Amino acid sequence: QVQLVESGGGLVQAGGSLRLSCAASGRTFSGYFMGWFRQAPGKEREFVSTINWSGRSTYYTDSVKGRFTISRDNAKNTVYLQMNSLKPEDTAVYYCAAVYRPYDSDPKIDGTDYDYWGQGTQVTVSS
Repeated sequence: QVQLVESGGGLVQAGGSLRLSCAASGRTFSGYFMGWFRQAPGKEREFVSTINWSGRSTYYTDSVKGRFTISRDNAKNTVYLQMNSLKPEDTAVYYCAAVYRPYDSDPKIDGTDYDYWGQGTQVTVSS
């Protein structure tokens, strides 16, 4: 069992940056595949980025490649999403997700791949 708590959301102007954090409980964080998803008003939840247990394998949806960077600090039980060059279309509630998959490097881009979810943090980008 793991609990996830996101933070770092807020209001930012287009072109600005935010860094989201997702703090996880539990002693086996390093074995978890972690993902970020987002859901804009009136839209389906969509995949944003994922990182494997070691941090060596990352994957992004095309719309954020080159602007967002996912990383993790297993000593701090935390995964991050650095978001640069933000656009109004990035406005959404961002969710952190986890699934226990040690030694796995295949990208997990479907929400059904994950067992645990955070409550979400709002990101609003003004034009």
